[in-house]
Amino acid sequence: MASVTPRFPKLPEKSQLSLRDQICELISAAITSESLAHDRPLPSCRELAEQLDVSRNTVFAAYNRLVDLELLVSRDRSGYFVAPQVAALKQAQSRKSGMTRRAVACPVSFQPNNLMPVVNPLDWNAYPYPFIYNQIDPDLFPVDGWRECTRQALGRKQMPVWASDSVESDSPQLIQQLRQRLLNTRGIYADDDEILITLGSQNALYILGTIFAQSGKPIALEDPGFFGARNAFRLAGSELIGVAIDGDGIIPSAIPAGCQLVFTTPSHQFPTMVTMSQQRREELLEAAVSKDFLIIEDDYEAEMNYVAQSSPSMRSIDQTGRVIYVGSLSKTVSPGIRLGFIVAHRDIIREARIARGVMMRHPPTIVQEIVALFFQLGHYDSHLRNIERRYNKRWHAMNRALTKHLGMLQRTESEGGTSFWLTGPDGFDASELAVRLRAEGVLVDRGQDYYLNENDCRSFRLGFAYVPVSKLETGVQIIAKEVKRLL
Repeated sequence: MASVTPRFPKLPEKSQLSLRDQICELISAAITSESLAHDRPLPSCRELAEQLDVSRNTVFAAYNRLVDLELLVSRDRSGYFVAPQVAALKQAQSRKSGMTRRAVACPVSFQPNNLMPVVNPLDWNAYPYPFIYNQIDPDLFPVDGWRECTRQALGRKQMPVWASDSVESDSPQLIQQLRQRLLNTRGIYADDDEILITLGSQNALYILGTIFAQSGKPIALEDPGFFGARNAFRLAGSELIGVAIDGDGIIPSAIPAGCQLVFTTPSHQFPTMVTMSQQRREELLEAAVSKDFLIIEDDYEAEMNYVAQSSPSMRSIDQTGRVIYVGSLSKTVSPGIRLGFIVAHRDIIREARIARGVMMRHPPTIVQEIVALFFQLGHYDSHLRNIERRYNKRWHAMNRALTKHLGMLQRTESEGGTSFWLTGPDGFDASELAVRLRAEGVLVDRGQDYYLNENDCRSFRLGFAYVPVSKLETGVQIIAKEVKRLL
């Protein structure tokens, strides 16, 4: 029997229907749930008879009955197929009503996990003003360059590189390109065995959380901070401690003794966009030595600076091997590519590689090779200059619109990035604002999701990377209208 042939469950042992009608019901249910491809034949009469342990004549009668009902069509020398008009109708109904199979109770129950899911709607790009986190403008992506890199990577000369088993290793070409074209721009010079490729920064954080959880020591995070880091460390089983931030970033003196790791986003604090001062960076490094903890530096949006030069990474000024650097290509290339990396002491990378191997062996080699070519052929540098120029223009336009229309709210000082953080007075409910704005076609990120205990509802975040310049001020005006109603 061909491996592409659909298999059906056995017929019920007790049924009031004839065998023919039971088969009709079985196949019609599969059609209704869109479990059958319209361009692939159903099992032959002999194959289905063997599957269901009935006679071929019974299956033949069932198929013909479904043909009479216009659910199937019979094609000479090809077999039986779902009728095209039925397939089209089911697809339209599914899009309209979101049909699902009959619900079955789950045999197990789960305790609350305290994880924060991404709450944005799947159709976020259908909203006129999606001011939400981590969405980039697809029109800025260099499709032609990416297509050329893909074509070269799929060539016969390159095929042995990615088609064979890479065990737990990474693409040497991608490691080299990261060292020569990305890491050195952040002042980081690392050997090959000090770099690990991951499926984005989220995967990197979970890997790190996993290998350090066995110590039993808590992890300190910025509060408010990146909920993705909270999720990763919580799922790994670590205790979390929130540490306050101010206009210079995380406050080292507020980090309690006994922590194993401290997670921070110094380039643009997530979500407030505050840039950690040089003095604060040095204080944090000194605290790491005196209090004996490691620093996870998530270099979030380090490239996006519009009113000042980028500050050096903490990894570049670390002399003790205590900084673990996490980076991602989600903002500069595309979030859908899902590639990131960890730079750390080789002993940490060795443990992280073992943990990654248990999780997924390694990120897809073909994607690594395409991205390596994307760097090597100069597409990354050109693309980075383009998005920096475009986002610079949007940042200043957004800054002017916020100053003009939302001056009644407090806004943190920012040197760049792709979002702004605004806070209302005591009693202001940004979560209610988000609900009202959604009805107006405007999406914003509510601030309470970024707090460790979700106990502050006064703030919200506006990301502008996806929204065209021509629509920024109009979107801000809609926000200002609803803000005034809540004040």
